[in-house]
Amino acid sequence: MKGIILAGGAGSRLYPLTLVASKQLQPVYDKPMVYYPLTTLIEGGIRELCLISTPQDLPRFRQLLGDGRQFGVSIEYREQAKPAGIAQAFLIAESFIGSDCVTLILGDNIFYGGDTFQRAFAEFKSGATIFGYHVNDPERYGVVEFGADGRAVSIEEKPKQPKSNYAVPGLYIFDNEVVRITKNLKPSARGELEITAVNVEYLRRGSLRVQRLPRGFAWLDAGTSSSLHEASAYVQTIEKRAGIKIGCPEEAAFRQGFVPLAQLEVIVGAMPNCEYRAYLENEVLAEAKRMKI
Repeated sequence: MKGIILAGGAGSRLYPLTLVASKQLQPVYDKPMVYYPLTTLIEGGIRELCLISTPQDLPRFRQLLGDGRQFGVSIEYREQAKPAGIAQAFLIAESFIGSDCVTLILGDNIFYGGDTFQRAFAEFKSGATIFGYHVNDPERYGVVEFGADGRAVSIEEKPKQPKSNYAVPGLYIFDNEVVRITKNLKPSARGELEITAVNVEYLRRGSLRVQRLPRGFAWLDAGTSSSLHEASAYVQTIEKRAGIKIGCPEEAAFRQGFVPLAQLEVIVGAMPNCEYRAYLENEVLAEAKRMKI
């Protein structure tokens, strides 16, 4: 399975911050926002990645992430000249996807808790898998309605009268049919190729699986100034309380076996003295040496 990080868009909801840098390069507590979705994919065992962003922002992402070698993955880059919906990513990355299955994660979505995604990646065979997350304001999102048997019966994009409180967060898993489905989509009234339309087509075919994310699982959408602040506060609280880091791709790559201990030591040794380096030295590397990983 291949992975796409969609990190484009105009970033208008974060203006004037986005005059300085892309939304997905803004800090969420102590890391660039894009570190969080990158870590989610690495934790899921995905090694072939494609990052999509605007022509003006791609050089900054390349500078930050390079070819992905330091995380034990490969990262390709694609331009989104003009944002035209989430599903547009499958057309931009068609040659990258090839004949494989693909997962798409939005660059401003932060997930934490449990192994739901990792299991979903490992168990996926065909069709589409999306997720449902209970929210208080479902009218802001794509909303999934469940029948009495627990299966999805409808999905609506930002409905005025939501049929449930289950929003669809920004991580989707599709088989290779997603490219063909997207090519046959017609733009919505707002001129976009809607990801909800893709999900609805899989639902119509009877090949859509919706997994409800459990209580205690955290989904943060850091796309506005308020939610960006809330995400930073959440990450800071968890990290301080638990003594771990959320969204640390170097640690995720090491624990997945993508990066051996010797390579991680070199990577950490090249970092300047800072809290991030101290965590990797004092927690990850020290633990590995104690356990002789």
